[in-house]
Amino acid sequence: MASQEIDALAQALSRLPGLGPRSARRVVLHLMKKRETVLQPLLRALEMVEERLKTCSTCGNLDTSDPCGICADPRRDTRALCVVEDVSDLWALDRSRLFPGKYHVLGGRLSALDGVRPEDLNIDGLVVRVAEGGIDEVVLAMNATLEGQTTAHYLAERLESYPIRLTQLAHGVPVGGELDYLDEGTLAQALRARRPVG
Repeated sequence: MASQEIDALAQALSRLPGLGPRSARRVVLHLMKKRETVLQPLLRALEMVEERLKTCSTCGNLDTSDPCGICADPRRDTRALCVVEDVSDLWALDRSRLFPGKYHVLGGRLSALDGVRPEDLNIDGLVVRVAEGGIDEVVLAMNATLEGQTTAHYLAERLESYPIRLTQLAHGVPVGGELDYLDEGTLAQALRARRPVG
Protein backbone atom coordinates (compact mmCIF):
# COMPACT_ATOMS: atom_id res chain seq x y z
CA MET A 1 0.00 0.00 0.00
CA ALA A 2 1.37 3.45 -0.98
CA SER A 3 1.79 6.31 1.45
CA GLN A 4 -0.68 9.17 1.72
CA GLU A 5 1.68 11.49 -0.20
CA ILE A 6 2.07 9.05 -3.08
CA ASP A 7 -1.69 8.49 -3.23
CA ALA A 8 -2.21 12.27 -3.27
CA LEU A 9 0.22 12.57 -6.21
CA ALA A 10 -1.58 9.80 -8.10
CA GLN A 11 -4.94 11.48 -7.46
CA ALA A 12 -3.59 14.83 -8.66
CA LEU A 13 -2.21 13.25 -11.85
CA SER A 14 -5.48 11.38 -12.49
CA ARG A 15 -7.22 14.75 -12.90
CA LEU A 16 -5.09 15.48 -15.98
CA PRO A 17 -6.63 14.85 -19.40
CA GLY A 18 -5.99 11.35 -20.68
CA LEU A 19 -4.93 9.93 -17.32
CA GLY A 20 -7.28 7.81 -15.26
CA PRO A 21 -6.46 6.44 -11.80
CA ARG A 22 -4.61 3.37 -13.10
CA SER A 23 -2.52 5.35 -15.61
CA ALA A 24 -1.73 7.92 -12.93
CA ARG A 25 -0.45 5.20 -10.59
CA ARG A 26 1.78 3.87 -13.38
CA VAL A 27 3.15 7.38 -13.99
CA VAL A 28 3.85 7.84 -10.26
CA LEU A 29 5.66 4.51 -10.09
CA HIS A 30 7.75 5.44 -13.15
CA LEU A 31 8.59 8.82 -11.60
CA MET A 32 9.67 7.19 -8.35
CA LYS A 33 11.82 4.60 -10.12
CA LYS A 34 13.48 7.24 -12.32
CA ARG A 35 13.87 9.93 -9.68
CA GLU A 36 17.12 11.49 -10.97
CA THR A 37 16.47 11.25 -14.70
CA VAL A 38 12.71 11.93 -14.85
CA LEU A 39 11.21 13.17 -11.57
CA GLN A 40 13.72 15.89 -10.70
CA PRO A 41 13.85 17.43 -14.22
CA LEU A 42 10.04 17.32 -14.31
CA LEU A 43 9.83 19.13 -10.96
CA ARG A 44 12.27 21.82 -12.12
CA ALA A 45 10.37 22.30 -15.39
CA LEU A 46 7.02 22.56 -13.57
CA GLU A 47 8.42 25.10 -11.09
CA MET A 48 9.92 27.19 -13.89
CA VAL A 49 6.68 27.25 -15.88
CA GLU A 50 4.63 27.98 -12.75
CA GLU A 51 6.87 30.96 -11.93
CA ARG A 52 6.96 32.39 -15.46
CA LEU A 53 3.57 31.47 -16.95
CA LYS A 54 1.71 34.44 -18.44
CA THR A 55 -1.37 35.01 -20.54
CA CYS A 56 -0.53 37.07 -23.62
CA SER A 57 -2.30 40.42 -23.33
CA THR A 58 -2.56 40.63 -27.13
CA CYS A 59 -3.94 37.25 -28.19
CA GLY A 60 -4.68 35.24 -25.03
CA ASN A 61 -2.06 32.53 -25.65
CA LEU A 62 -0.26 30.94 -22.69
CA ASP A 63 3.51 31.47 -22.74
CA THR A 64 6.37 32.53 -20.49
CA SER A 65 6.49 36.01 -22.02
CA ASP A 66 3.99 38.80 -22.73
CA PRO A 67 3.55 39.34 -25.61
CA CYS A 68 3.85 35.65 -26.44
CA GLY A 69 6.40 34.29 -28.90
CA ILE A 70 3.85 34.24 -31.73
CA CYS A 71 2.75 37.87 -31.25
CA ALA A 72 6.36 39.02 -30.88
CA ASP A 73 7.55 37.18 -34.00
CA PRO A 74 8.26 39.81 -36.71
CA ARG A 75 8.04 37.15 -39.44
CA ARG A 76 4.32 36.64 -38.78
CA ASP A 77 1.82 38.14 -41.22
CA THR A 78 0.05 40.85 -39.21
CA ARG A 79 -2.70 41.14 -41.84
CA ALA A 80 -4.09 37.64 -41.14
CA LEU A 81 -5.76 36.75 -37.84
CA CYS A 82 -7.01 33.28 -36.88
CA VAL A 83 -9.65 33.15 -34.14
CA VAL A 84 -9.75 29.99 -32.00
CA GLU A 85 -11.81 28.84 -29.05
CA ASP A 86 -8.97 27.78 -26.76
CA VAL A 87 -5.18 27.78 -26.41
CA SER A 88 -5.08 24.07 -27.29
CA ASP A 89 -6.66 24.94 -30.66
CA LEU A 90 -4.02 27.63 -31.25
CA TRP A 91 -1.22 25.20 -30.47
CA ALA A 92 -2.72 22.52 -32.75
CA LEU A 93 -3.09 24.93 -35.68
CA ASP A 94 0.34 26.45 -35.16
CA ARG A 95 1.98 23.00 -35.11
CA SER A 96 0.78 22.55 -38.69
CA ARG A 97 2.94 25.54 -39.72
CA LEU A 98 0.37 26.33 -42.42
CA PHE A 99 -1.01 29.59 -41.01
CA PRO A 100 1.51 32.45 -41.31
CA GLY A 101 -0.50 35.04 -39.37
CA LYS A 102 -1.34 35.76 -35.77
CA TYR A 103 -4.02 34.37 -33.47
CA HIS A 104 -6.79 35.42 -31.11
CA VAL A 105 -8.02 33.12 -28.32
CA LEU A 106 -11.65 33.56 -27.27
CA GLY A 107 -11.33 31.48 -24.11
CA GLY A 108 -14.28 29.22 -24.93
CA ARG A 109 -17.40 29.17 -27.07
CA LEU A 110 -20.93 30.44 -26.71
CA SER A 111 -23.18 27.92 -24.98
CA ALA A 112 -26.65 28.65 -23.66
CA LEU A 113 -26.69 25.31 -21.79
CA ASP A 114 -23.45 26.09 -19.96
CA GLY A 115 -24.35 29.75 -19.45
CA VAL A 116 -21.45 31.07 -21.57
CA ARG A 117 -22.45 34.46 -22.99
CA PRO A 118 -20.56 36.80 -25.36
CA GLU A 119 -19.33 38.92 -22.46
CA ASP A 120 -17.73 35.80 -20.93
CA LEU A 121 -15.42 35.44 -23.92
CA ASN A 122 -12.62 37.62 -25.33
CA ILE A 123 -14.84 38.87 -28.17
CA ASP A 124 -14.51 42.58 -27.37
CA GLY A 125 -10.72 42.19 -27.55
CA LEU A 126 -11.10 40.69 -31.03
CA VAL A 127 -13.32 43.55 -32.19
CA VAL A 128 -10.79 46.08 -30.86
CA ARG A 129 -7.95 44.37 -32.75
CA VAL A 130 -9.94 44.38 -36.00
CA ALA A 131 -11.11 47.99 -35.47
CA GLU A 132 -7.50 49.16 -35.06
CA GLY A 133 -6.98 48.28 -38.72
CA GLY A 134 -4.18 46.50 -40.54
CA ILE A 135 -6.03 43.18 -40.65
CA ASP A 136 -7.19 42.00 -44.08
CA GLU A 137 -8.50 38.53 -43.20
CA VAL A 138 -10.03 36.95 -40.11
CA VAL A 139 -10.19 33.15 -40.14
CA LEU A 140 -12.84 31.70 -37.83
CA ALA A 141 -11.34 28.40 -36.69
CA MET A 142 -14.17 27.22 -34.47
CA ASN A 143 -14.77 23.56 -33.71
CA ALA A 144 -17.37 21.81 -35.86
CA THR A 145 -19.91 21.64 -33.04
CA LEU A 146 -23.23 23.39 -32.61
CA GLU A 147 -21.67 25.77 -30.07
CA GLY A 148 -18.64 26.37 -32.30
CA GLN A 149 -20.81 27.22 -35.28
CA THR A 150 -23.04 29.45 -33.12
CA THR A 151 -19.92 31.29 -31.97
CA ALA A 152 -18.69 31.67 -35.57
CA HIS A 153 -22.07 33.06 -36.65
CA TYR A 154 -22.07 35.54 -33.76
CA LEU A 155 -18.52 36.67 -34.59
CA ALA A 156 -19.44 37.10 -38.26
CA GLU A 157 -22.28 39.41 -37.22
CA ARG A 158 -20.01 41.41 -34.90
CA LEU A 159 -17.34 41.83 -37.60
CA GLU A 160 -19.54 42.39 -40.68
CA SER A 161 -19.14 46.20 -40.62
CA TYR A 162 -15.33 46.04 -40.92
CA PRO A 163 -13.51 45.97 -44.28
CA ILE A 164 -12.05 42.49 -43.84
CA ARG A 165 -12.33 39.17 -45.59
CA LEU A 166 -14.03 36.76 -43.20
CA THR A 167 -13.30 33.07 -43.78
CA GLN A 168 -13.96 29.84 -41.94
CA LEU A 169 -12.13 26.54 -41.79
CA ALA A 170 -13.47 23.95 -44.22
CA HIS A 171 -15.43 21.09 -42.71
CA GLY A 172 -16.33 17.79 -44.25
CA VAL A 173 -14.77 14.52 -45.29
CA PRO A 174 -11.31 14.09 -43.75
CA VAL A 175 -8.39 12.84 -45.80
CA GLY A 176 -8.46 9.07 -45.63
CA GLY A 177 -12.05 9.08 -44.37
CA GLU A 178 -14.51 6.53 -45.68
CA LEU A 179 -18.03 7.77 -46.35
CA ASP A 180 -19.58 4.73 -44.71
CA TYR A 181 -18.05 5.67 -41.34
CA LEU A 182 -18.94 9.38 -41.32
CA ASP A 183 -21.88 10.84 -39.43
CA GLU A 184 -24.72 12.62 -41.22
CA GLY A 185 -23.60 16.08 -40.05
CA THR A 186 -20.13 15.67 -41.52
CA LEU A 187 -21.54 14.35 -44.79
CA ALA A 188 -24.08 17.19 -44.99
CA GLN A 189 -21.35 19.79 -44.43
CA ALA A 190 -19.14 18.15 -47.05
CA LEU A 191 -21.97 18.25 -49.58
CA ARG A 192 -22.76 21.91 -48.82
CA ALA A 193 -19.08 22.87 -49.17
CA ARG A 194 -18.52 20.96 -52.41
CA ARG A 195 -16.38 22.68 -55.06
CA PRO A 196 -15.66 22.28 -58.77
CA VAL A 197 -13.21 19.60 -59.88
CA GLY A 198 -10.19 20.68 -61.88
